[in-house]
Amino acid sequence: MADVRKSNSNSGKKFWTSDMEAIIAIMVVLLILGTINVFSSSFIFAEAEFDSPYFFLKRHVANIVAGLAAFGVCFHFDYHVWRRWIVIILIFTVAALILVLFIGPSVNGARRWLPLGITQFQPAELAKLVSIMIAAAYISVKIKLGQELSYWTLQMGIIAFIAGLTELEPDLGTATIIFGIPLAMLITSGLSRKKVLQLLGMAVAGAAILIIREPYRLERLKITYDPWSDAQDYGYQTVQSLSAIGSGELTGMGLGVGVSKYDYLPEAHTDFAFAIFCQENGFLGAIFVFLLFSAFAVYAARIANKAQDEYGQVLSMGIILLVVGQAIANLLMVGGMTPVVGVPLPFISYGGTSLIVTMAAIGILVNIGKQGDTGGG
Repeated sequence: MADVRKSNSNSGKKFWTSDMEAIIAIMVVLLILGTINVFSSSFIFAEAEFDSPYFFLKRHVANIVAGLAAFGVCFHFDYHVWRRWIVIILIFTVAALILVLFIGPSVNGARRWLPLGITQFQPAELAKLVSIMIAAAYISVKIKLGQELSYWTLQMGIIAFIAGLTELEPDLGTATIIFGIPLAMLITSGLSRKKVLQLLGMAVAGAAILIIREPYRLERLKITYDPWSDAQDYGYQTVQSLSAIGSGELTGMGLGVGVSKYDYLPEAHTDFAFAIFCQENGFLGAIFVFLLFSAFAVYAARIANKAQDEYGQVLSMGIILLVVGQAIANLLMVGGMTPVVGVPLPFISYGGTSLIVTMAAIGILVNIGKQGDTGGG
């Protein structure tokens, strides 16, 4: 009877031995899909501009190696160490955000990258993770002490300052993420209904001012739900994106066969990489990516639920919003449901700093899971 019970127990064994293993496996699958898609969506442009179809692929692989190193470091260190180092990390981030405004190369009228020899560093990507760490430190203390949460604090002021520096680049999409995720963390952590309504009112007013301040933003907003009304100008990217997605049908045109990367769809290997992915892998491929991010959210939420303290729980929640929130924002943008903003699809879009920071964040998340499973040991 004991053998029978043991056999039944083994037959009901979970597919994953732990939530951390699931997160790592999902990350690896997304890395593989992203690497294939980066090459497929970029080799035409790379050949034309850099005389090598492998230009972006080589850089992407190098970024993966750096990302794995960042993941390993963040997985190795107890996640509480980031709260102790936050001031140093913050000073470095602010200095980099200021420096990029003066020495960053201008690309399409924006200064977002610091040149570092053979590569570039985008400070705003690091600022996303830093803002989450700051918010998590503040929120967790308030929850532990049983005190009421507020958005009118020094910590939120610092985050607003970081977002403001990013907006000066200009990069409204990234600035919105830097400030928006901490606000979402506040709301989900128990911010009072009255303060939530106040916050939403100020957010709408602030967004209106930022949109009106730059005429092109207002035009992008106007054509969001009818991009064909200006298909040759402000609606061009959205129209081409939707055409690429639709032409993929159920199973796609096949890897490397998608035609939209032939100078039809701008940013085909970066912000709109998912459109090329859909064109070549079809509806089934798109659903697979959607399921991967959904599974990531579920397993990450389980890690947050089992975290050993409030800081781990809130920090996990912020990382979930960083990864899954950006995925949702990109999918809505590529699908023409929101204005075009510079939000990459984690792992699928080409972007060095974004990939490295995302993998570092997942390393922290896995460490939180490890600490939660071992009780801190």
